[in-house]
Amino acid sequence: MRTSSKILQFLLASVAITSCLAFAPTNHGHGSIPSTLGGAGEKRSVACAVKRMPIMMPTQEPMVPYRDSGSDYASFIGLNSALLRDRKLWIGKFIDDNASNDIISSLIYLTTEADNAYKPVELYLNVPGALLRPSLAIYDVIQQLKSSGKEIVTTNFALCAGMGSLIAAAGTKGKRRVMPNARFLLQKTGIDSVFQGQATDIALEVKNVKTWNQKIIGELSELTGQPYERIEQDLKRDFYLSSDEAVRYGLCDEVLLPSFGKMGLPVNVDLGSFSSGEDQKYQRDRPEPEEQKPTTPAKKKKGDDDDDGPQIAGLK
Repeated sequence: MRTSSKILQFLLASVAITSCLAFAPTNHGHGSIPSTLGGAGEKRSVACAVKRMPIMMPTQEPMVPYRDSGSDYASFIGLNSALLRDRKLWIGKFIDDNASNDIISSLIYLTTEADNAYKPVELYLNVPGALLRPSLAIYDVIQQLKSSGKEIVTTNFALCAGMGSLIAAAGTKGKRRVMPNARFLLQKTGIDSVFQGQATDIALEVKNVKTWNQKIIGELSELTGQPYERIEQDLKRDFYLSSDEAVRYGLCDEVLLPSFGKMGLPVNVDLGSFSSGEDQKYQRDRPEPEEQKPTTPAKKKKGDDDDDGPQIAGLK
């Protein structure tokens, strides 16, 4: 009986020690706490490595007041959500798989919204780059919306590079806009990530990329009206276009210029001459008017009795 009880105590002690060691953190040199989990006098050093997560706000998106049409009071919602309720979508980041999923889901939501289905969908773009497959997915969704009668308004605010130029040019004809200082960058796409494998597999991947580049050139030719050969020649290197050049090229339809007449300023404003050698017409450059000297009345001759009015003191 004593032997069996000792064996049972030994097994329980072994299970307890194993459980403690399973939850003991490893030692990474950050400190040690002595413990006597082994034999008599044996010490084991365990680390006190504590990783603290940064304290994050519930959301980093700006909150703005928004009131629905049938509501009597406004509630605070996210800025992007408020824009989305007005059928406006801001795309201002590199388009990868996650960004593409968010954009496509937003576009699908706008198509299913029955209250404002007659209003156009406005896309505000600042795309520094994009991956091939996610961008083509967004492009296909835009084409489907256009085929179903939806009006897509695109506005390039800063830069549309690579596949971002294709998305900006995919809007409805006549509704593709660009800011005066915005730019377009046309360039070919490459392999999205590092590709490893046999030489045959690498050759197949390169062939696939060439095929998709030819397809993108064909899509740009259809959207811009430019010949296929010209776009292929332009895309041999990075091809930058300013706002005016993009309009002439066919990527967009109009440049959004400020209208000073709507801001209360007169239309015909004389700002002076900016060329050298001519007199400036600014208020501070105009000569000050000469001070008018007080005129003294002519002295009256003696014997002139025509004027019987009162005489001014001091004048003879």
